[in-house]
Amino acid sequence: MTSSDLLTLSDRTDTTGISDSAIAMLDEQGTVVAWTRAAEHLVGYSAMEAVGRSAALVLPTFGEAQTVSAFVEECRARDGWSGTASVRDRHGRSLDIGLRFSKVRGQEGTTRWLASVGDVGALSGEATYGSVRGPLLTRAPIGIVVRDPQLRCTWANEVMEDHDGIPLERRLGRRFTDALPGTKSEALETVMRQVLRSGTTKVHEYRTWLPTTLSREHPFAASFHCLQGGDGEPVGVCVISVDVAESRRVRERLAALSEAGTRLGSTLDVMQTSQELAELAVPLLADYVAVDLEQSVPFGEGPPVRVGPVGGRLPVFRRAGLASIHRGTPESPWVRGEPVPVPPDSPFSEVLSTGKPHLEPILDTAPGVWINKVPALARKVHENGMHSLMIVPIRARRAVLGMVLFIRMQDPMPFQEADRLLAEELVARAAVSLDNARQYAREHTAALALQRNLLPRRLTGGTAVDTASRYLPADMDHGVGGDWFDVIPLSGARVALVVGDVVGHGLHAAAAMGRLRTAVQTLAHMDLPPDDLLTHLDDTVQRLAEEDDDETPAPVGATCLYAVYDPATRRCTMARAGHPPPAIVDPRGRITFPDLPSGTPLGIGLGVPFESVELQLPEGSLLALYTDGLIESRCHDIDEGMDRLGASLARPGRSLEELCDLATESFPGHAPTDDVTLLLVRTRSLHPAQVASWTLPSDEAAVRSARNLAALQLEAWGLGGLEESTKLIVSELVTNAVRHSNGTVGLRLIHDSVLTCEVFDTDVCSPHLRRARSVDENGRGLFLVAQMSRRWGTRSVSGGKVVWAEAELHGR
Repeated sequence: MTSSDLLTLSDRTDTTGISDSAIAMLDEQGTVVAWTRAAEHLVGYSAMEAVGRSAALVLPTFGEAQTVSAFVEECRARDGWSGTASVRDRHGRSLDIGLRFSKVRGQEGTTRWLASVGDVGALSGEATYGSVRGPLLTRAPIGIVVRDPQLRCTWANEVMEDHDGIPLERRLGRRFTDALPGTKSEALETVMRQVLRSGTTKVHEYRTWLPTTLSREHPFAASFHCLQGGDGEPVGVCVISVDVAESRRVRERLAALSEAGTRLGSTLDVMQTSQELAELAVPLLADYVAVDLEQSVPFGEGPPVRVGPVGGRLPVFRRAGLASIHRGTPESPWVRGEPVPVPPDSPFSEVLSTGKPHLEPILDTAPGVWINKVPALARKVHENGMHSLMIVPIRARRAVLGMVLFIRMQDPMPFQEADRLLAEELVARAAVSLDNARQYAREHTAALALQRNLLPRRLTGGTAVDTASRYLPADMDHGVGGDWFDVIPLSGARVALVVGDVVGHGLHAAAAMGRLRTAVQTLAHMDLPPDDLLTHLDDTVQRLAEEDDDETPAPVGATCLYAVYDPATRRCTMARAGHPPPAIVDPRGRITFPDLPSGTPLGIGLGVPFESVELQLPEGSLLALYTDGLIESRCHDIDEGMDRLGASLARPGRSLEELCDLATESFPGHAPTDDVTLLLVRTRSLHPAQVASWTLPSDEAAVRSARNLAALQLEAWGLGGLEESTKLIVSELVTNAVRHSNGTVGLRLIHDSVLTCEVFDTDVCSPHLRRARSVDENGRGLFLVAQMSRRWGTRSVSGGKVVWAEAELHGR
């Protein structure tokens, strides 16, 4: 094969739009050194007006760079630039164009910049492929050669060597016919002379055998542009060539990836998105792909990894996605989820340091190279015949989220520049989804941490109930909600049971839940009946809504169920505000959902009063308080969910923990769309011997009787050490009851974890502790009660109130 056989020339290429491609050549400072007629037609400045002046004449700003010199520095750092920019014509009008800056090299290491306007991809005859058009097409590799009027090469870029096999050092200073003799080379020079004489642009297609393979012809398209100097005369010809076959191949691959890319980011799960990315690239782009994420990315925790020198400490990466042309991805030494070492002085550390992709068309596997520093990786490289490699960083918000490794094994073609650009485009699309997922994971993790910290860490049911609970946050697509539950010890061995749900998801819902839980605890310790408590809670939610701003929305539409169980009477009083009713299972396993007035959700402001219902529960009854996430799903309605819940709980003999597990698995195979919260309590009752109660007349004799009765009962319980303090407490409380009420007075002592003294009277006004002055005759009674007791308080009951005080048993 002779050199003249290397080229075949044709003029079949469609030149529509190519003749309008504007070209300008700049020096290293951004000064225009050559101009074309197409550039004059675009912006209205002639070569005599543009050459010798700064490119700022027509290009005022570029992205983040505020001056041409700053932009040239940016181009030098990136080794080029492409994208959309605004140019300004001589009339001051702004034109949005596709612009590419390409670096060309000259003799003695000098450089120039070639600014080209227009879709170079049109050289292939296809400016677009379906709906695919954008950064990848404007960044497709192009070959550039600039020749002087004698057709000697003065400037060229590195891509040209891939097109015709002529090294830069053999090309510079020589004509094309000198570097590659032959009749076809002479034909191309004839075209160049025509362009220099006419000052116009010509486009031709030629075919050649690539330097890497001489097995078949390869089509190229070339455009020839006449460059003008400051006097308007030709100073050279610029030849821009495009690999037509590779361009079409890239377009077809990009079109296929664009269609398949709709699957990227189908969930807010970084691991799933990483796997989707790997599967999209195989076998379309590579034989084997691995996606490694910085270890904090899946959880949204930790500071991001910034682009820059990595120093001595490299970040830890974990394998998140794997795909291969072989079943089971035998090429990977690490499975998904495992940490992946980043060898120092390797392409991986280089990518972290520069933030740029690494392309290694022919993978170097010689002894002593970086691969051999990781024996597990080196073994896989040799076993599977890996011969070409690309590493592309996953970048978002100036941070590196991870890296993607592309490998070819069976495909004999090495990765080329076009493959790198395609891989960058694919990874850039995935990076958007991964960054969204990372941001969501960060919020989800923070909300979950807040939610768990705000929920009770240890439930205390005292002697009234045994407890167990479950909290299952929703899946990643829906986020943490505002569910909460609580078990609050009350006076007289009673206990409050609470479950609630704030509408919405995320940090605001979790924070709103914490505010409501605190409000419920405060109101519960005021010993309010359930209906009164919900009324006050409703007012609280409405007040918070009035204080709402755009940054911290208040809870609106929350639901709540509040119940109070008294083990002395086995009575449970409950009320609800738009919340699902509790499930009650008797000791025989029979289940009911009591018909409670539903009430309106909190914060709605309808003014409808809440209603309480009192139930008598057998000892050993099971109460289930839950949120709607347990009984609702996309595939099942509430009635079916309640039936499933009842069936899972109606199993006598099972422990509370076992029942919690059974109940929360009531919809197997379906991820929850809302938080699942379940509070199970099994009721207990006080033994009759633990409670002593009396009814006393409302006269002065009642005080003496109460003291004597209390002393006898304490002796029977073996609490003689508490006699004096208890007699004093009983005396003061009964005295107040006789003085301020008209009916009979009730006295009850409860021997539980503490000794509780309760006095009932018909007066509805609650007493208040005050500090008596030295001249006051009254007002010291409650002060003495507070000093002698562990704590004291009042609560409203039907027909009056109860004043109570507790004493520690260790005082006996």
